[in-house]
This record gives sequence, C-alpha cells and structure tokens, in this order.
Amino acid sequence: MTQTIWIARHGNRFDFVYPEWFNTAPRRYDPPLSDDGVIQAQELGQRLQPEKIKHIFASPFLRTVQTAHEIAQYLDLPIKLETGLSEWLNPDWMTETPERAPIEELVEQYPEIDVNYQPCLTPTYPETEAEMMERSGETARRLLANYSEDILLVGHGASVLGSTWGLVEGQPYVSASLCCLVKVVREGERYRLELNGDTSHLSQIESVVRFN
Repeated sequence: MTQTIWIARHGNRFDFVYPEWFNTAPRRYDPPLSDDGVIQAQELGQRLQPEKIKHIFASPFLRTVQTAHEIAQYLDLPIKLETGLSEWLNPDWMTETPERAPIEELVEQYPEIDVNYQPCLTPTYPETEAEMMERSGETARRLLANYSEDILLVGHGASVLGSTWGLVEGQPYVSASLCCLVKVVREGERYRLELNGDTSHLSQIESVVRFN
C-alpha cells in the first residue's frame, strides 16, 4: 500500500506583521492570517490542486483554519478540525489556555468545515515540548490508522515537526517555514520523507523562520 501524507504550516500571521495587535485583541493567541499570509495559502492551494488528496485536517486555530480554507477552494474538500494538530501550548509563549473562536463562529465564516468530525486528541495547557511532539506524532499515526487515502495536515511550526517525526524514523531536520510543504510517502509500514519544508510554490518566503 502506498499513501501520501502532505503536511503544511499556516501562512503568515497578522501579529507578525502588526505586533501591536497582540495588546488589543480579545483572542490574542489566535491571530488571523495577514494579507500576504492569505496569498501564501492560495499559492499552496494551487500547488496541491493536482495532487490526489482526499481529506484535509487542520488545527482549529484561526490562522490554520484560514489556510485550510484557501486550500479547500482548490481541492473542493471539507475541512476536519483536528485539535491534535494544535499550536504548542507553551507557557513561555502563552500565559493561559489560548482562547479560540467557537466552532459555530468558524462554521459561519467557513461552511466547508465538517461539523461531524471528532478529533483524535486534545492537548491541555501547559504543555512541554516532549508532550507536544508526542501528541502531534500520535495524531498523525491515528489519522493514518483511520484513513487510507492521501491526506493533508495543516498545522503550526511545532506540529509540522511533531507530525513528521511521528512518522519518519531518525528525527530528521524539518524546515517548517510559513506555508511550507512536507511530503511523506507511506509504503506498507515504512515512511519516506520526499519533500522537506518545500517553499518553491511561494512568491514570497519569510527571511527568518519562527517556530510558533
């Protein structure tokens, strides 16, 4: 059996472009995409359109939902919100459990969300790096146990790395820049890393890679 697992990071964040947003936003740990982040997500969707992806799984944070939304326009697929792909709930980045938009609000804006999907795992705050890596990897493994077709995971810098390490032996270095693309090919019980943080589909890439 051969299966392709695509793993992508979200596009550029609004607060990366406008840092002052963080001080006034009601959901300060859940920023939307910036304008150029939307373009990155659209370019990623164009890149993935010819592929044989049958399922899109996305972290429920707004920036990942928006990235998945842009991709879904090209793939004509629903979006399954998977909390196991969430941002690393790092107490050095967040002073409390991050508040996110409720699913009812997200569905109003992004009706392609599959409201019947039940996530594999749900992280709890605070979370160590080891805990984040384990739940991201376990999420990827559980999804592959349940879905035999080609899939796309849309996550964060940390969960892109954790998902990849959960499948590929040897903990390879992964360049998890904004809207990057990782391609893992499953052949039986073996996993081969074919693309590692590819950004060749982007017209503009970040100069400094940030993990969150």
